[in-house]
This record gives sequence, structure tokens and C-alpha cells, in this order.
Amino acid sequence: MKRILANVIYSRAVPEKFDDRRRERIRREGGAWPRMAHTMIGFKRLSNLQFCVEDVIERRVPGDLIETGVWRGGACIFMRAILKVHGVADRRVWVADSFEGLPRPSAGKYPADAGLRLHTAKALAVSVDEVKANFKEYGLLDEQVRFLKGWFRDSLPAAPIERLAVLRLDGDMYESTMDALVNLYPRLCAGGYVIVDDYGAVPSCRLAIEDFRRERGITEPLRQIDWSGVYWQR
Repeated sequence: MKRILANVIYSRAVPEKFDDRRRERIRREGGAWPRMAHTMIGFKRLSNLQFCVEDVIERRVPGDLIETGVWRGGACIFMRAILKVHGVADRRVWVADSFEGLPRPSAGKYPADAGLRLHTAKALAVSVDEVKANFKEYGLLDEQVRFLKGWFRDSLPAAPIERLAVLRLDGDMYESTMDALVNLYPRLCAGGYVIVDDYGAVPSCRLAIEDFRRERGITEPLRQIDWSGVYWQR
């Protein structure tokens, strides 16, 4: 069931104009903004997410699961499905996003974001109602799914989350990545995972990770998932 769901989420992701070799690479490693699919992260990052969620379940690492920056919700849907497959009823999946796209860069406060124009990408602005409808398509919209709407600087500090076992970051920008780490990493339990979607794709995201790890003295090895994604275990 888990592998079938991964296929359903991503199978519609690759434009038909691509040749078979490129289409297969994109399915495996992401890198396209699909017209219909519910995620763009690819099988390698989906497999990593499955590993992290199942590992914290098996080892009984306490805490909920969250993604910050969800687009159409595919990764969060996948996390909820994994909980359902394993009969886990005492963890929540937190779906955190502005649901209005990315914020305009605050270059004065976050120079690394200067020049980014992701806030102009209308394709990244997916409404909360559309994301909920995508959960419903899989029969997975229930009381274990919670939505946090707003810019991360506003929504995350007071988010009613006590403990986390998996923290998946997909905010692209320095500001969004740092806001998520500052507010949520202290709630990540020992043995839990941080997953970073944009480390290899967006230099400002990579810098935020490096700055945060250096400032907090984090020495756990940073492991590569594919050309863009990385993760570490606390």
C-alpha cells in the first residue's frame, strides 16, 4: 500500500514532452513543477521520508510529524498514509504553509534571499482548501491532520506542537528555513529527523542550514538523499 500510494502521488508528475530517460530521472529525483501531481519531490525523497517516519515509529521516538512548505500536500499525505498503514493513532501530521506562495524577500534582514523571486511564482500558491481536497482524495483528511496557515514567522512560534519526531523543511528561502529551524528544532526529540528538501537546489536554503548547525553546535552528520535533499538525525 505504501509503495502504491507513492506511485499515485507522483505518477502524474512528469510532462509528456520529456523523453523516457528524462521522465524516469525526474520521477526518481524530482526537479519538475508538475501540472497535476500532488508532489514534486521524487521517489528518492519519498523513500527517505518513508524511512524516517517508519524508523521513529519502530524505535518509539515520541512526537508528531511536520512539513513546513507543503505545496499541494503530497509529502504530508504520504506521512499520514504511513501512520495509517502502521495503525498509529497517537501522532499528528502538521501541514504548515502560507497557502499563498512564498514571502517577498526581506533582503535587509536576510541578505541571502536578495534577488530571489519565488514570491512571484503563482504555481507555488496553493490554497488550503485545495490541499484539504487532495487529502480527501486519498481518504486521509481526519483529526490526525492539522493545518498551520500563515507565514512561518507568525504561525510557528505559537504553534500548539509539544514534540516532533520528523521535521521536514521545504521553505526554499533562508528566512523560511531559519524560521522553521529556530521555532521547531527545539521541539524535535532525540532520535528524530530533520529533512531538508532544498539544500542542493537553493543556495540560500543551504546557507541557512549551515548557519543554524554552526550556531547551535550541531555535529550530527548531514546525509545526502539525492541532488537536492539532505537529512540528519538528532
